This record gives sequence, C-alpha cells and structure tokens, in this order.
Amino acid sequence: MYVERASRLAGAVVWSRVLPGSGTAVRPVLPDGCMDLLWTEGRLLVAGPDTRAYVPDGVPGGWAGIRFYPGTAPALLGVPAHELRDQRVELADLWPVTEVRRLTAKVDGAADPVSALEEVALERAVDADPPDPLLRGLVAALDHGRPVAAIADELGLSARQLHRRSLAAFGYGPKMLARVLRLQRALSLARGGVPLAETAVRAGFADQAHLARDVRELAGMPAGELLRLG
Repeated sequence: MYVERASRLAGAVVWSRVLPGSGTAVRPVLPDGCMDLLWTEGRLLVAGPDTRAYVPDGVPGGWAGIRFYPGTAPALLGVPAHELRDQRVELADLWPVTEVRRLTAKVDGAADPVSALEEVALERAVDADPPDPLLRGLVAALDHGRPVAAIADELGLSARQLHRRSLAAFGYGPKMLARVLRLQRALSLARGGVPLAETAVRAGFADQAHLARDVRELAGMPAGELLRLG
C-alpha cells in the first residue's frame, strides 16, 4: 500500500509504503527527475535520480520518504545529483555518522515516522543554500515539451552550460530529463483511462510505437504490463 501527501517543504511530497511479502508483484519505482530521503526502521537512505526503473528488493516492511521537487535535493543534501545517479546510499555516507544516528533514532521513535522524516528535511532546509532559481523554470519548460535548445537560448546559457548545471541538479542532462517528464505525463494520462494512441500524442511522443519503446527502456517492461501493476 502506498500513500502520499503534499509536504510543508515547497514542492516536495511525503509518502509511506508497506512492501508485501515475497511472491507479490511490486510496482517499480520509475524515473521522475526527483531524489528521495528514505526511512525504514533503523536506516536513513537517499535515493538518487533514476535513469531506469528501480524494483524494491521485496523484503516486507514499512517505508517512509520525502520526494524533493526536481533539482532541489542536491542543495539540501550537499552532494551533486550525478554522484548518486541510479543508487540508493546510506545517509551516513553523506552526512556525519553521529548526526545520522541521532536523526535515525528520532524517526524510529516517532509515532508518525512520515512527519518525523519531514521535520528532518525542514530543519536541514533552514541552513541549506537555496536551489538554483533557474531550475524550476527549466523543469516547467521541459514538462511543457519545449525544445532544449530553445530553453537554453531563453535562459542565456550555452548547451554545455545547461548540461553541466542539469547534471549537478538532476543527475543527467536536460534531454534525459525531458524524456523522464514525458514518460510521467504519459503514465498519468494512461492511468486516467486515455487510450495509448491518444496518450502518445498528448504526452508529446511521435506515435504509439515511440511511447512503447520509451516505456520499455525506462520502465523495463511493456506499457500494458506496467499499467496492470497500477
């Protein structure tokens, strides 16, 4: 079971998830341009930006997380996104071990681990540098299907400058981020009952075959199978 709500941290989402026992199909975590701070009993971890589907290991148990708006986590966590690409790492590998032990015990002992984890992020955000103000506009423009070259021109950046800033913020370049956001648009439409052919057009794919290729590459399975998982 998965539940989420908007966070008090701007643009973020907090969520909880209970993984069932072995033998039950688990919905993969798909690339979404975001990074997450994760908790499961006795552990705090960071989920870096994904370029492919991540399938949880299936060990039963409860999880809580805060999913940061694309591009905002590196300033808060103190590490460039590309260093964590396609990884799940212990928070103690990024922050002082004694501090992480204190925070882990705090969340472990909370009546509501989701809210306790949210407090960890809110407290950290007070002292963190603000995220690059250019990034939110970049995400919005890409999510509207704008060409990368046109966005770079409007922002007054060369293609190389935009790519470098995107690597640090998102973990990959703007073209990859555009693919990820397009996939998320398509899944939102398809899960809402829009036929796949119409979904492809509305989400910005060339055709349904293009959509099918991207779903298989980024999600690791055909679109129909992915949609059956919910």
